Amino acid sequence: MKLRKTRPARKGQIQIIPMIDVMFFLLATFMLASLSMQNLDSLQVNLPEGKGEKLSTDTPVTLALTKDSEIFINQEPVTLDTLAATLKPLLKESQQLIVSADSEAPQGIVVQAMLRAQAAGVQSFLIAVQHK
Repeated sequence: MKLRKTRPARKGQIQIIPMIDVMFFLLATFMLASLSMQNLDSLQVNLPEGKGEKLSTDTPVTLALTKDSEIFINQEPVTLDTLAATLKPLLKESQQLIVSADSEAPQGIVVQAMLRAQAAGVQSFLIAVQHK
């Protein structure tokens, strides 16, 4: 006696919808991970609010000024007298400087630091602001 199969044999199929879901999940995960890795290499200061363009340089040099009149270049503390000497070696590929001054920082110290940076060879300043 010969038994018949109750169901006909079917070929396996690859479903594309679950694969699309997994790829979208991976894409979203990597996008969020890369956004969290961005670092301006600057100190936390209370930036003034305003509108500005996004940064276009790869390795920015930042000049941070705190409300206590402390000056930092790429998180390295400097004084007004040593600012130009510290800044010159960092300006090899870019002549731009990101100024990240606290909104409560004295205006005089910010201007003096920018003048010393200009004497060191900075050609343009980018002012960091907090987007609204």
